[in-house]
Amino acid sequence: MLGAPFHSQRSDRCLLLPSFSFLCYRPRNRRPSSMASKIVAEYAKSARSSCKKCGVSISKDELRLGVVSRDTRGFDVTKWHHFQCFPSGLTTTAEKIGGFVSLKKLDQEALVKSFAGGTETEVTSIHIAEKSNNFYSGVDCQEQGNSKKLKISSFSKETEVQMVVSASDIKDKYKESNLLPKWKAFQTVIFLADDDGLRDSNKIAAFDFDGCLAKTSVRRVGPDAWSLLYPSIPDKLQKLYNDGYKLVIFTNESNIERWKKERQKAIDSKIGRLNSFIKLVKVPIQVFIACGMQQKDDMFRKPKPGMWRLMEQKFNSGIEVDMEHSFYVGDAAGRVNDHSDADIGFAKAIGLKFFVPEDFFVQEGS
Repeated sequence: MLGAPFHSQRSDRCLLLPSFSFLCYRPRNRRPSSMASKIVAEYAKSARSSCKKCGVSISKDELRLGVVSRDTRGFDVTKWHHFQCFPSGLTTTAEKIGGFVSLKKLDQEALVKSFAGGTETEVTSIHIAEKSNNFYSGVDCQEQGNSKKLKISSFSKETEVQMVVSASDIKDKYKESNLLPKWKAFQTVIFLADDDGLRDSNKIAAFDFDGCLAKTSVRRVGPDAWSLLYPSIPDKLQKLYNDGYKLVIFTNESNIERWKKERQKAIDSKIGRLNSFIKLVKVPIQVFIACGMQQKDDMFRKPKPGMWRLMEQKFNSGIEVDMEHSFYVGDAAGRVNDHSDADIGFAKAIGLKFFVPEDFFVQEGS
């Protein structure tokens, strides 16, 4: 949120240039470095802001804390955080926080306790419910000891998916292995939530990766061990982006979990391929990689809808998905020569229209 510009009390000054034109400027009145940043608290008016620490969107009506500072142009800039992500070391009392008196009593008490050095509380008083087709998903608070975490419960006709999602669960590493910049991990999912230029949308164009967008082989490992499956892919994806779709890749990669001694190699190979693909097509794409193995009945591994629910609930700015105009493209359709039916099962579990890549990228008018 930007405030009104800060104006200097000093008068404007003018420089006479050789061309006899005048350049007028107003010297910046920089805020003294000793001036403390202001802290504010409020309930989010929408789900469009993201936490500056964990990168997860802050849900509408969720308590958020902001640090207001003045940039070099003289504008007030607010950096919003989840309650549990708010940085320590900022000295103040809860009563001095902007907007404190407008908060609910329960949240006032939590702030007083937090800024008095008490036990960190993991948020908050929210209840959101959304319906899409036959799938119901709700967000509610679950008590866990002295803290609260967001509990996401999901129900469909075929399966029940339950996830506990809190900002502190978003990691910069997958287990002991490093991730490339911008990539994060949540449980058995590695994801790229904020590609440059990415726009959240009610229209989702979703794709598998291997055998759909890229030609890969299980015998070859490495970030460059892939090729574009169809030459029409870049133009097709660019058109979807221009038409207001958010592009999302949902891909299984159990080698990341299976190769315990070479996990870093498996991660670098998969993320390297995806980064190279995004660079080639020149379109911003959100990506979710399910690393779990089928034998362990992982909730995020396709055909289960866990990756979709994670995107829908936490990484789409709270925008409800238009199921009529959204779709999924994948090669695992349960045909005679297909390796599985994971992709068509994934689409069915969500209620999405489904296409195979040879129809979507090759046939005219697709």
